[in-house]
Amino acid sequence: MNKFSKSLLIVVLVILLGLAGLIGWLTLVEYNPDPVVALEPITREATAPLPAGATVDVLSWNVGYAGLGAESDFVMDGGQNICSADENTVRRYLKGIEALTSSEEYDLVILQEVDTDSTRTYSIDQTAKLAYGTSYHALNFSCPFVPNPQTYLYNPIGKVNSGLLTVSRYQIANAERVALPCPFSWPLRIVNLKRCLLVSYLPIEGSEQKLVLVNLHLEAYDDGEGKLAQTKQLREFIQSEYQKGNYVIAGGDFNQVFPHSLDRYPNSHPELWAPGVLELEMLPADAGWQYVYDLSSPTCRLLNQPYDPEDALNTQYYVIDGFIISPNLQLELVETLNMGFENSDHNPVHMRVTLR
Repeated sequence: MNKFSKSLLIVVLVILLGLAGLIGWLTLVEYNPDPVVALEPITREATAPLPAGATVDVLSWNVGYAGLGAESDFVMDGGQNICSADENTVRRYLKGIEALTSSEEYDLVILQEVDTDSTRTYSIDQTAKLAYGTSYHALNFSCPFVPNPQTYLYNPIGKVNSGLLTVSRYQIANAERVALPCPFSWPLRIVNLKRCLLVSYLPIEGSEQKLVLVNLHLEAYDDGEGKLAQTKQLREFIQSEYQKGNYVIAGGDFNQVFPHSLDRYPNSHPELWAPGVLELEMLPADAGWQYVYDLSSPTCRLLNQPYDPEDALNTQYYVIDGFIISPNLQLELVETLNMGFENSDHNPVHMRVTLR
């Protein structure tokens, strides 16, 4: 073996040992929470229970970690960038998100993709801006080093700590992080999201019943089996809570299109990203459960490019954000708030329901 070959072999061995060391370290520190984890509140200012028969306004919004506004694209959706927002832009997006979510119009706010300490959002604790009343945060993505899904070690995503945030103007007695099935095996699992439900229990004045509020963000970049398994567990969970006599609202980003939404917003770019489909049989078996969504405006756009509503050929829309409500809730209103994707790649969805 000549000198060049020996040197090349040494370089290859060093690289392999480095990769093995990185994978080993990430395996040792992998985020692996228990199936059910009791959560501590971030804030505990709201102390009044829900009045019996109350009408409540609920806002759900995947805020895209205040890094996926109108100027942004994302490599996993066919775009070019891992991080397409500088710190000033992230702070501007976050300010716009806060302006809506802090509105006194909403009694309950459920947000997805809220960062607490991530490289992609410059270590800004977004809960410090978005939490008020009584609020809880549940991690569903926690990893000290996430590679670039296209180039691996070059231009990595870096450290990520992100999750679900629930905010209430009414008392929350307790909240739990309920783990969902992870569709990825080792080693992909160690740098992937660990999806969960953020379940909040709100007492009702003069009653043993509770309003069970489920904040969710189901699997995105899987082969479809992960979404189905997580939806099945969600269905079983909300049905069990309803059978206890509780009111149930489950809302968030399903990463599955709601019934009939493909008629309004057909998926013309399935080669880039294709969501799952929510079927009616995915609802609990009891009569009266319903999906709650609005087709008047899309709730999500594909991040294959910065937002350009004039480019109809390359701008793909979906309706994947909304709610499931139990039969003992009366739907009064649902509307998608068309924000022009200014501060996130999702539009918020507002729902009003009455406890019957």
